[in-house]
Amino acid sequence: MQEFKITYFFDEEHYIRRFIFTESLESAEQLVRNERDQYISFRDSRGIYHELHTGKVRVVQISEYHREEKKADQ
Repeated sequence: MQEFKITYFFDEEHYIRRFIFTESLESAEQLVRNERDQYISFRDSRGIYHELHTGKVRVVQISEYHREEKKADQ
């Protein structure tokens, strides 16, 4: 499984990020297509619950995400 970051942009300053695990970039793209013009809900990396209508976002961006482990002294 790979981790992908999906960013939903509402305008130049407002966006929500979502992280998913799936087999490939193509399957992440298919998920976004399947959710088009629907209400979706998810918790972000901080545990905050979000509901949004995907038809109200201006741009959806998908990228592979490589999580870096934080050091104990940071």
